[in-house]
Amino acid sequence: MAVCEVCGNDYYLSFEVTAAGNSHVFDSFECAIQKLAPICEHCGVRIVGHGVEAGESIYCCAHCARQAGVEGLQDRV
Repeated sequence: MAVCEVCGNDYYLSFEVTAAGNSHVFDSFECAIQKLAPICEHCGVRIVGHGVEAGESIYCCAHCARQAGVEGLQDRV
């Protein structure tokens, strides 16, 4: 068994995720999202999907990017 690095639960079904060359151990997808998902620079929501990027910034959607002053991004084509 391994201990989740977010909640500390020692769970027999824990799993390991390697992201950007670093390994992490979690007991649930919820904890993995809490630790690894980026945060929208406008509204603060955790981005579980693709999100949209503008330069070094990431947003949950084109609307948030526009609210932050980014032009030219669309959620769908």
